[in-house]
Amino acid sequence: MNRTPSAGLDPARFVDALIENPEGVLSSDLPAAPTDRALFVQRLGRHGPRLVDLFLTLYKDRADARKWLKRLFTIMAESWDRRTNDLRTLDRAREADPSWFQSEKMVGGVLYVDLFSDNLANLFEHIAYFKELELTYLHLMPIFSVPHGDSDGGYAVSSYRAVNADLGTMKELTQLARVLRGEGISLVLDFVLNHTSNEHEWARRARAGDPVYQGFYHTFADRALPDQYERHLREIFPTVRRGNFSWDAEMQRWVWTTFNSFQWDLNYANPAVFCAMAEEMLYLANAGVEVLRLDAVAFIWKEMGTTCENLVGAHDIIRAFNAVARIAAPSLLFKSEAIVHPDQVLSYVAPEECPLSYNPMLMALIWEAAATRETRLLEHAVKKRARLPEGCSWVNYLRCHDDIGWTFDDEDARQVGIDPAAHRRFLNAFYTGNHSGSFARGVPFQYNPDTGDLRVSGTLASLAGLEQALDADDPVLIQMAVRRIMMMRSIMLSIGGIPLIYIGDEWGMLNDYTYLSDPTKVSDSRWVHRSRKKWHLQRSYSDPAALEWRFFNGLKEMIGLRKNLPALRNGGMEHFWTGNPHLFAYLRQADGQQLLIVANFSEHGQVASRDRLSGFPKEAVFFDHIGKTYHPATGDLALDPYQYMWLEVKDPSPAAGR
Repeated sequence: MNRTPSAGLDPARFVDALIENPEGVLSSDLPAAPTDRALFVQRLGRHGPRLVDLFLTLYKDRADARKWLKRLFTIMAESWDRRTNDLRTLDRAREADPSWFQSEKMVGGVLYVDLFSDNLANLFEHIAYFKELELTYLHLMPIFSVPHGDSDGGYAVSSYRAVNADLGTMKELTQLARVLRGEGISLVLDFVLNHTSNEHEWARRARAGDPVYQGFYHTFADRALPDQYERHLREIFPTVRRGNFSWDAEMQRWVWTTFNSFQWDLNYANPAVFCAMAEEMLYLANAGVEVLRLDAVAFIWKEMGTTCENLVGAHDIIRAFNAVARIAAPSLLFKSEAIVHPDQVLSYVAPEECPLSYNPMLMALIWEAAATRETRLLEHAVKKRARLPEGCSWVNYLRCHDDIGWTFDDEDARQVGIDPAAHRRFLNAFYTGNHSGSFARGVPFQYNPDTGDLRVSGTLASLAGLEQALDADDPVLIQMAVRRIMMMRSIMLSIGGIPLIYIGDEWGMLNDYTYLSDPTKVSDSRWVHRSRKKWHLQRSYSDPAALEWRFFNGLKEMIGLRKNLPALRNGGMEHFWTGNPHLFAYLRQADGQQLLIVANFSEHGQVASRDRLSGFPKEAVFFDHIGKTYHPATGDLALDPYQYMWLEVKDPSPAAGR
């Protein structure tokens, strides 16, 4: 059924007005009542000119660009018409408090529904568990319809509007979003931008010979153009398939497939694709999703003679989608997933692009420092690249569903005296247990014999030494592993941004090698850290003698502490050089509170000398919120193996009365 947009707009007339007179879009001939219509029109006036400019820049060579732009405005108006009153209320709240996600009270968790609770229906029963962990942000790994068998962990989407039948229904997902929102928890989902599965309706129509839908993908009758592109492209999954193009026998054409042969790259040079994906995005926003993780953003724009990564067109597409959201679903935020060079990661982070971003460099360099017991590369990189534009936040994590790649800048490494290629070889050997000094039990992922590139899979606990220590039944090694894990967690929770817990790590999940007996998973070692939640271990959470108790309750205590320290509100992180290469330190300050965070990356005691602390007032004292102890700012600061301190700079009067 055709619907008349509730805003009462003629999209064709509105687009013409924007193009001819962008300053006059709020003129009296555009309806502005009742209230919700007025808000929609105001947002069109505020963000419409930017959207028009981006769209017409992207499709400047298309004679039909204006036609598709008018279609896009119709999509936005119709989506707004369907938006529920509670989501419109949320939109207004988010616009009134645009920095809501930067609060020190934000804490995230990420999980696979099937591995955590079997299905969405059962997930409702565990909302109390999320509340116990004080989560305010819950990311469900891909839950949409996918091909049977290998689906790249759910990233081969067959429909953006249908939940995988094994997990539940869209009705359950919408209800879950509403219930979580009522508990103060924002729902986060993946939006797979770069590709669909080869079973998506668009792909099926392309295979049936429909030229309209063949235009939704990059397809080629022969190898001439693919071979030209291939000269500049890298291989993402070289152990699965060489090259970036796959032959589809049914269609009798080559298809661009950056990742797997069953994942067909979308053709964003076609404005019909942009409009179709905008419609899918707004559908998810209207289901109650508050944050979309934009998957594989670096790959979405293709140009001959380039690597087809991180191109200007990719940024323009995301910025245009951002403008669409600001108009039709203002409470929706984007989080970029760009596992690329650190400078390129930063390029996607902006209020008008992706206000949130994963922080892969910090994750990789925390593991680098844990292996070397030295923080020089971590410190150097953080000083150069930790700061984000105003109004943006990092999402900090130690582990996720994916592998670890050593995403540090080669020149950064050279500047601190490290050979980058040799260092990556060392780190790969260390974390796969092939180095004599290793404590780790990681598994190799996607070794490329042509380049020597390798990534590493494994859980937080197994990579940090707990699995090896338990196998050796060595109390000292177990203690060191526990302290190492807690020290790393303290950085994730305090360095600035939203901490993200990979659910299972909160109780010390070890590697799960059962994937080796599953033919759909055996070729993907990432399944070693994607294991089923062992709810029977929950009884250990109440046993202080159990490792699970130490991990779970130690994390809970640290989260509670974070939420009561206003200095940990997003931003304001400044590196602090202690003079000791085994220590990592930084200052956090906000709302009149100043914290000095210090972490020891060594299994030996270390000291920050009084000379380095001389910048603090002589009469000041440090109160360690972790150890509940006071330390004079005029003396040396001694840290035990893997100890971490959250030191508040205080006036001496509280110490006098202790």
